[in-house]
Amino acid sequence: MDSPERPAEAQPLREPLADLGDATVANPTLRALLDRMRDRSDFPAMSAQIVKVLRIASNENESLNSLTSSILEDVALTHKLLRLVNSARYAHLGGEISTVSRAVSLIGFSEVRCVAMSLVMLEHMHDKAHAEQLKDEFLRAMFAGTLAADLCLSAAEHEEAFLGTVFQNLGRLLAEFYFPAEATRVRAALAEGRQSEEHASSRALGLSYEALGLGVAQLWRLPQHMQRLMQHKQGQPPSRQPVDATERLRWIGAAAHEFADAFMRHERQAWPAELERLGARYAPCLGHDRARLAQMAMQARTKLAAMVQALDLTVARDSLAARLIDMPEPSAEQKDGLGAYALEPDEGADGDAPPVVETPMALLAKGVQDVTQAMVEGLALNDVLRMVLETMYRALGMQRVVLCLKDAAGEQLSGRLGLGHEASRVARLFRVPLQSSELLFSAVCLKGLDTHIRDASAANVVSRLPDWYRRDVNAPAFLLLPMHFKGSPFGLIYADRATVDAAGLQEQELALLRTLRNQAVMAFRQARS
Repeated sequence: MDSPERPAEAQPLREPLADLGDATVANPTLRALLDRMRDRSDFPAMSAQIVKVLRIASNENESLNSLTSSILEDVALTHKLLRLVNSARYAHLGGEISTVSRAVSLIGFSEVRCVAMSLVMLEHMHDKAHAEQLKDEFLRAMFAGTLAADLCLSAAEHEEAFLGTVFQNLGRLLAEFYFPAEATRVRAALAEGRQSEEHASSRALGLSYEALGLGVAQLWRLPQHMQRLMQHKQGQPPSRQPVDATERLRWIGAAAHEFADAFMRHERQAWPAELERLGARYAPCLGHDRARLAQMAMQARTKLAAMVQALDLTVARDSLAARLIDMPEPSAEQKDGLGAYALEPDEGADGDAPPVVETPMALLAKGVQDVTQAMVEGLALNDVLRMVLETMYRALGMQRVVLCLKDAAGEQLSGRLGLGHEASRVARLFRVPLQSSELLFSAVCLKGLDTHIRDASAANVVSRLPDWYRRDVNAPAFLLLPMHFKGSPFGLIYADRATVDAAGLQEQELALLRTLRNQAVMAFRQARS
């Protein structure tokens, strides 16, 4: 069985908004709007996260590791993603999913990346001053993206359809968050029915919502094909499915947004007629019959409801967004106008409830169970290894975790896989000779000694650390779990902390860590059998 490939160095992420006044932003109106957005500290943070997630390629083993690492570095994002993949939307997977790695393996790289992108936008685009309007726009984008993915005849197009359709709404979302006064004027103009959104937004902002979204997409250096997907289609849909993939996806996005508008702008009694009208309009172009289009639109409401519930979003029953969600019937109190529609009420701000804190023991135990189930299901070796590393990383609040494996010559262990802060860089540094036991890492591996160094600055520890480690890593505390097969070392799990480990590890925690390490060894044995 081949060993996991060595991860390639992720491209350093340059601050997307380092200079919004750069001459490359030729449109002076766009440049002025971007300057106003830059003044909000959350916009650079959101930009950096979105660019980082989107730049992860989707066809290499390293991409899975990079996506997992990016998500795990954000505790709130990790918590929300795991809640979402354990919601009714993914109930068909069966059982609890307790690791991001397993979520990726079960629902797919593209789906997890879409979910992560949605959560990043939700995390940053939150403002109590106009929270309901923002929520309406966010959920409208999520509904349209979800429906667009379902409308694709090819599963390979799901991710592009979702992201392209969501980002078609980017300009409107940004305007609602950063320019609420102008966005209010646009809505008022649209309510009067005398202007198109393009014309109304151009008058209010100096350029259209679409132009604003495309301007930010260029700033984020989104791929050209993604920028083309963001451009709205106008006019009558073609009478047959477009051959060109980009054109087909743009029409899918147009249809998804029209279905969203049909729900939001009309009362429930008018929906059947609207769904019939849109079915007749788009059926020839999308390759689905009218009844199927109506059914898929209603199913998208159910999926959105699962997302709302998993994220603890409280949606006012009289809001436009409530029409996009397959909600339960209101209670008597709600019918009397005394309550809000809450699929799962929370006490704090929407989406801001602190994650439930689980003990290291509980997280380790869940991870062991998750890995066991994955091995029973015959999950790929690399997926199982990621789950082992992730469980250790999350449960113990580690700075990073690195897996080392014996190289082809059999003379040393080399870093192959890592999660956490600069894990890819640190993984490439690891070289553990297996001929001599003078240095600590080598001795631990040769003797098979599980070792926990609570304070790596102690003189008797420093003297036995490799030069490269003291110079380029030098973690304050670390854990070493060697991996043996038939009495010989073939791997090492290394995990370190950002601070001295004064509290140490409990015996029960060490026992579960050893169980995880043994599961990794067993996964290798299964892969070779």
